[in-house]
Amino acid sequence: MVGLFFHQLHYRGGRTVSKQYDFTEGSIIKKMILFSSPIFITNILQTSYQVIDSIWVGNLLGPSALGATAISGTVIFTILSFIIGMNTAALTVLSQYKGAKDDEGLKRALNGFVVILGALAIVLGIVGFVVAERVLVILGTPENTLPLATLYLRINFIGILFLFGYNFIATVLRALGDSKTPIRFVLIAVILNTILDPIFIAVLDLGIAGAAYATVLSQGFAFVYGLIYSIRKANVPFSVPTIPAMVQTRKIFKLGLPSGLSMMVISGGVLAIMSVVTSFGEEAVAGFGAAQRLDSLIMLPALTLGSAINSMAGQNIGADKWNRVGEITRSGLLLIAIVSVSLSAIVFFSAEWTVSLFVQDPDTVAFGTMYVQTVAFFYPFLGINFVLNGVVRAAGAMFQVFVLNVISFWILRYPLTYLFSEWFGERGIGIGMGVSLVLSAAIAVLYYRFGNWKEIKIMEKQKESK
Repeated sequence: MVGLFFHQLHYRGGRTVSKQYDFTEGSIIKKMILFSSPIFITNILQTSYQVIDSIWVGNLLGPSALGATAISGTVIFTILSFIIGMNTAALTVLSQYKGAKDDEGLKRALNGFVVILGALAIVLGIVGFVVAERVLVILGTPENTLPLATLYLRINFIGILFLFGYNFIATVLRALGDSKTPIRFVLIAVILNTILDPIFIAVLDLGIAGAAYATVLSQGFAFVYGLIYSIRKANVPFSVPTIPAMVQTRKIFKLGLPSGLSMMVISGGVLAIMSVVTSFGEEAVAGFGAAQRLDSLIMLPALTLGSAINSMAGQNIGADKWNRVGEITRSGLLLIAIVSVSLSAIVFFSAEWTVSLFVQDPDTVAFGTMYVQTVAFFYPFLGINFVLNGVVRAAGAMFQVFVLNVISFWILRYPLTYLFSEWFGERGIGIGMGVSLVLSAAIAVLYYRFGNWKEIKIMEKQKESK
């Protein structure tokens, strides 16, 4: 029933499959909206996953357990950021082969990513399990929370292959032009986690371990379902994994490592900015935390469009249709401008009411409201970054985007936030953030306009072997 509700289906060879878009022809803006909308829903579901988990843990096990999942969640988020980055490289490579209609190249690249990402997931799982407690100690986990956090984190590391797996399958389908099916995977994981959490935590009396087991089983089921669906119904050319050719291995690491590290640079930058906020006391930290929850929702359209544009531009670059790549860029900038300005206006005028949904303390609400209203109209500049970075990533400019993110977070955002907070106090946090978004957008425009990203070649078929 869930699949029928969410999917527009057609028939191929007697089998029901989700529609896969060919972005090398037809209306760009129409396909951009139709393709990005399911990605937006998927991102909303991903965001709700941790929220639901926190609600059950907090209500059934108390604040100490909730703190343990929050601290462990920081580690998991960093790993997930790396996974998302590696998947972005896969999205770029596979979408170019799809656009070029190179089925053999697509199959070779897919095999390479499966083998390398699978091995990486296994290694991360083993290493993470072993060093989990040490990492939590380094993060300053309180002594009474440390055993709970260690147990929760280790169980999550045991199941990290499932987290890699269902995220990768979703990426593959998007590269092939299908953004609707991944909704199923995330929705299955969310529904199962919502049901299993109270059963494992309270009924089976497994405590915080139950919450972790619920997460792993939910993701495992989503992964298995996604794998079966992809092979049997979506015509994804998965095959028995074989050791990839050296040229494929080099390409994957050349594109994947900068992309993965780029996402980790972003998550690290967020933690650095938090260190500026903590200097202003508990009210500022709580208010900033509430504002960040709004930020994560406001950023979703830009994040969604960046991912969609990566697929769309990648197919056209693979097909050598550069005129359409330019049209995709212009359409993306127009669409994100309309959405961002509208959201900014809504957030600006409803800031106090929205922040008070998360906290009730007057001083906390006051800081959160001030911060949100200060940065609200800078969000369109964030959208420019996501759109332009999505286009240049589609060409294979992973290292260049990594450099742009280092500049954005560590040369601009963190120093400017610190500097303006020194000059203007609490209000300076939002001002520094806003100024950094403008400057980051300007740098992204300059690289898009004058950079050599169009000269990057990632499909060198004559050098590849099976």
